[in-house]
Amino acid sequence: MSLVVNKGFAERLEISEIDTLSSRLTEMGKIDGNPMKVHIQKFGNATAFSVKNIPGSSFNTVKGLKEGDQKQIGKIIDFYKQKEIPVRFELTPAHTSPELLTHLSETGFYHNDFHTTLYAPLSNEEETSYEVNEQKILVRKLKLNEFDTFAKIYTKGFEMPAFLKIGIAQNNEILYNIKNWTFYLASYENEPAGIGVLFIKNQIATLAAAATLPTFRNKGIQSALIKHRINQAILQNCDLIIGQAKFGSVSQNNMERAGLSIAYTKAIWVEK
Repeated sequence: MSLVVNKGFAERLEISEIDTLSSRLTEMGKIDGNPMKVHIQKFGNATAFSVKNIPGSSFNTVKGLKEGDQKQIGKIIDFYKQKEIPVRFELTPAHTSPELLTHLSETGFYHNDFHTTLYAPLSNEEETSYEVNEQKILVRKLKLNEFDTFAKIYTKGFEMPAFLKIGIAQNNEILYNIKNWTFYLASYENEPAGIGVLFIKNQIATLAAAATLPTFRNKGIQSALIKHRINQAILQNCDLIIGQAKFGSVSQNNMERAGLSIAYTKAIWVEK
């Protein structure tokens, strides 16, 4: 099966990305007292995500803004201003316009960065037996009692402070029994080395998160995790797999080596 990237297909990719983050943050917001201060709100076509107590751009961002949404931008700015969180827009090339970009610039925003969205069509006829390529690596489903290991790999993989481990373990464990989510652990010579997450909805599989311990890098851990999740997506009758990565990064390159193609690069706009 071959796909071309047109506006309709690009919208399907973006909606899936919004669904993935919405699912994660909705469950996080259900924790008693909403300790992370999660809020999700729609503004026209855009969805604004905010997690006050988890700083950074992963969860504090606006997705889905389109041409014609200029009147929503002031409301979005107020939404984040009330929470004392910087505003960050992720714009796809399929749904911008000179008018939208000019309005953002006149409102005090500028194009700051790029982020890549990748995809690959899937078919049940594809070859799925790949594990023999690297016998030292074993990928399996994470067990419920292994989120401490998950959080350790996640924090060290992203060079985050160790004190965040408890929160990361809790914020992912709440997704364990949600049917859309599956967590994987990769071991290298029987030592925990990497983690990967898969989100599935509407026959679209998303490579939702991944990390490798620094001591196990350049051993094929992430490639094995990507291929394993592609395999699982095929077994669950998905017709598409998508992923996101910083442009030109090792993560993007690993996805491309696994057969994913670049759909587009999102433009990241922030306040001046």
